[in-house]
Amino acid sequence: RDDRFTARFLGSGTGPLHVPKLPGIPGIESFRGHSFHTSRWDYDYTGGDPLGAPLSKLGDKRVAIIGTGATAVQCVPHLARACKELLVFQRTPSSVDVRANAPIDPEWFASIATPGWQQRWLENFTDNQAGGGAGEDLVQDGWTDLSRRIREKIMTIPPGQMSPETMLAAFEDSDFEKMEEIRARVDSIVTDSEAAQKLKAWYRQLCKRPCFHDAYLQAFNEPSTRLIDTDGKGVERITETGVVVAGVEYPVDCIIYASGFEVGTDYTQRTGFDLTGVDGLKLSQAWSDGMRSLHGLHVRGFPNAFFVQPTQGANLISNVPHNLTDSARTIATIVAEAKRRGATRVEVTQEAQDAWVALLLTGPGRMMMGSADCTPGYYNNEGQPLGPGAKYNVGYPAGASAYFRYIDGWRKSGKFEGLEFA
Repeated sequence: RDDRFTARFLGSGTGPLHVPKLPGIPGIESFRGHSFHTSRWDYDYTGGDPLGAPLSKLGDKRVAIIGTGATAVQCVPHLARACKELLVFQRTPSSVDVRANAPIDPEWFASIATPGWQQRWLENFTDNQAGGGAGEDLVQDGWTDLSRRIREKIMTIPPGQMSPETMLAAFEDSDFEKMEEIRARVDSIVTDSEAAQKLKAWYRQLCKRPCFHDAYLQAFNEPSTRLIDTDGKGVERITETGVVVAGVEYPVDCIIYASGFEVGTDYTQRTGFDLTGVDGLKLSQAWSDGMRSLHGLHVRGFPNAFFVQPTQGANLISNVPHNLTDSARTIATIVAEAKRRGATRVEVTQEAQDAWVALLLTGPGRMMMGSADCTPGYYNNEGQPLGPGAKYNVGYPAGASAYFRYIDGWRKSGKFEGLEFA
C-alpha cells in the first residue's frame, strides 16, 4: 500500500505452507457458479463462521469439493451435514486413522502440568517422531504411534542381521501392518461397500501426509454425500456449469478447491518479495544455485536478516512450530547480545556459512518421505524430478533432536560462533 517501514532487524516469518495452489484443470476460469479455495473460505456464501457455526446457507446447494488431502478431511464432515448434495472429487484417497479427539480430563492435566511440561512434551514428540530415540512416549498420537511401531519392528532384527536391507524390510512390514489397520477401519465405518473400496489407501503411509480424523469417513454415510473417484486421473475439465470426470459432467452450484499450498517453489516466490542485501544483492541471486545459510537463519550478504524456516536447521518434522519457536529463541538471543554489545549489525561470516553447508552435505541427503515409487503428492514433488539446488534442502545430519540440542548449546555458550557483530 506504498507504506514504508524501517527496522534494525528483520525476521522473515512467512510460513512454509501459506500460498494457495489451484489445480491446473482446463476450464477452471469458465465456471459461472460460485467457487473459492479453502484457505479463502467464503462465509458470506456458505454461512457459518470460523468458530464452527453450521454452514447454514448451503441447504439448497449442490457443492463440489476437489481434493481429498489434509484440508478436505477437515472440511468434508461440515459440508456433508450442511449441503443438499456434496460431491467429493478424489484423485487419490488419504489414509485416515483415528484421531481420538476428546475433552481433556482436568485431573489428568493437573498431574502432568508441572513447570516446563510444554517443552518436555515438545522435545518428546520430536524424539519419538524424528528418530531421537525416546525411551517413553508422552504424546501418544498417530504420528508417534507410527514411529514407535517402526522402531519396535526394527528392534526385532537379530543383532548380527542388522543392515540397511533388513531395516528397510522391517519398515515395510510395520507400514503394511498399519495400513491394513487403516483400510480395515474404512470397512468398519463406511456402509457403502463400493465407496469403502475407493476410500482405501493402497500405498505406504508416508507416501502422502497421514491424516487423522474422527468424522471424515463417517461423512460418506450421509445420504447427501457422494464420492466421485477419478481412478487416479483427477478431474478432466470444468465447464460453465459443473465438473467433468471420465466424460461425465456433474452440474454444481459451487466448487470448493481443497488443493493445498505451494511446496518446493522458490523461496522468493512463496514470500512474495525478493529481499535486497548488501550492494544490491537479491536473495534470488544468492540462492540461484541452491540455498546457502548458517543454521537456516543467517545468509551472507544479508546482515540483520533472519530467515525463520526449517531447512538447513532441524529440517522438516511433523510439528513444524517446533522449528519456528526455536528459531525465535535464537533470534531473541542474538538481538539481545547485539544490544548488550552496542552493535548495530550482525552477519554470518562466509567461512561459517560454507562450513555449515559442507557439514549438511555429509548427511543422508534430502529426506523425501514420499519416494519416486509413491503415488504423486507434495511429499515427492508430485513425482517430478527435483532441480539441482534440491541437494541443499536438507537438515542437520544427526537429525532434528540432535540439531535442537546443538543450537541450544550454541546459544548458551555466549560465543555466537560464525557471526560478526559490528
